[in-house]
Amino acid sequence: MQLNEPLIRMGHPPHFINNKRTGSLLPGLLIKITLFIVILILSIHLPNFNPRNNNRQETIRQIFEILEKHQTGLDNVTKGGLAEAIYEESLYYDHDPKFILALIAIESSFQNWSVSKQGAKGLMQLMPYVAESIALDLGIEWKGDHTLFDPYINIKIGIHYLSQLILDFNDVGIALTAYNYGPTYVKGLIERKQQIPIHYYRRVLTTYQNL
Repeated sequence: MQLNEPLIRMGHPPHFINNKRTGSLLPGLLIKITLFIVILILSIHLPNFNPRNNNRQETIRQIFEILEKHQTGLDNVTKGGLAEAIYEESLYYDHDPKFILALIAIESSFQNWSVSKQGAKGLMQLMPYVAESIALDLGIEWKGDHTLFDPYINIKIGIHYLSQLILDFNDVGIALTAYNYGPTYVKGLIERKQQIPIHYYRRVLTTYQNL
């Protein structure tokens, strides 16, 4: 009934209110209120079927499956948390998680305890002096080189570092080269107008396409 419709229709005698009818409406009203409360409670406790949430869970599952295929040196619980961390950090910096996984594959072959000949450590093979500076910027407590063997911290610092390089060079390929060779070396090549090596970028790209 519209709000501007008269309560008493013109041309008809007035409708007298029947007390019995009013009383009969109360049980129906109580039923509606009860149903509303039940639906509200269920909506709080049932799983979230939001498509975006489902996509998040599916992506994390895929990341976990990739981690499962490799000898990471981590237990399943840690790998589960790491899959979520890779997803969240990638999302925060607007990266495809598979792109980060490809970089990890090239850098450390997914081995958490990996140490290079140059002294780079962990999943994303970070040099301690670079990582310590970034940890300070991010407010992460630095406990020496061993900090980089914490997979969550390694991922957080590594993705942040890569994102900084992409902003600095404004080119993903050059940023990846700087990640591998060091930004100072790459900037020197640019200043001298020398050719920038692209084989590392191609390796990451090929791995990314095959994940």
